[in-house]
Amino acid sequence: MTAPHDAAHAAAPIPAEAGIGLRFAHHHLVLSERPEVAWFEVHPENYLGFGVVAGDLQDIRRDYPISLHATGLSLGSAEGLDPEHVAAIAELCRRIEPGLVSDHLSWSAAGGAHLPDLLPMPYDDEALACVARNVDRLQTALGRRILVENPSCYLAFTDGALAEAEFLGELVRVSGCGVLLDVNNVAVSAGNLGEAPADRLRALLDQVPAAAIGEIHLAGHAVRTLDDGTLLRIDDHGSPVNPQVWSLFVTAVRRLGPRPSLIEWDTDIPAFEVLRAEADAAQSILDRFAPELARAAG
Repeated sequence: MTAPHDAAHAAAPIPAEAGIGLRFAHHHLVLSERPEVAWFEVHPENYLGFGVVAGDLQDIRRDYPISLHATGLSLGSAEGLDPEHVAAIAELCRRIEPGLVSDHLSWSAAGGAHLPDLLPMPYDDEALACVARNVDRLQTALGRRILVENPSCYLAFTDGALAEAEFLGELVRVSGCGVLLDVNNVAVSAGNLGEAPADRLRALLDQVPAAAIGEIHLAGHAVRTLDDGTLLRIDDHGSPVNPQVWSLFVTAVRRLGPRPSLIEWDTDIPAFEVLRAEADAAQSILDRFAPELARAAG
């Protein structure tokens, strides 16, 4: 594996403050009103061409730091990365100069077919080698370190040799990548797998070096009751952050210190002011622990 790609590449680094996931519905407002937001994150797959929305992103980038959070690289694909997709992401990085680039610990492509889901993978040595190889190729192509997000889980593989936290810790070690800690995904996975969310988060924070965690995601999730009475948590990003997820965020920030922290909202997208209120709530938590950690460091 090559050395970590962690050079100061971006013209506008992402601050350790609360940002908002930017969606098409709010392009016009952001362009016309320039609201006070620390940074925005977008899905690069929506901007790979040179059309109107790509032009919007370049205009927005002049005033705000931008992070790219990919959904289609399929880092867990045994067939490797799609070179055309990687080239398109690399070209967007050259145009936008994002502060961070990330994708998910999942796969979504096989045999030339691309599925609209982030599918799970077993946590074993073979899968680790596969993801590490793909991450290394992507980091080499982009000339930077990427972040890999812990997934939402709905089932567990019976033959997985590693826990998710161990898998991510090893991935960081062998590939030099970073981790995007999604605390909503921690809550969803723990609920679906019968674990305590605080224990699942603690395992991640114990196994992944603090310096490797470059961003935190917060979002809402849906809860459905199945016919047998089982509660199923669905990572739909369509509601406010719930109290359990806020509690996990507090735990993470207390331990890690402030990190770039994003409000994600992808379905039933509300008015922009709703998103800004959520970001303000996240910022208040970041601000609460910054002085305390500074005193401890001093």
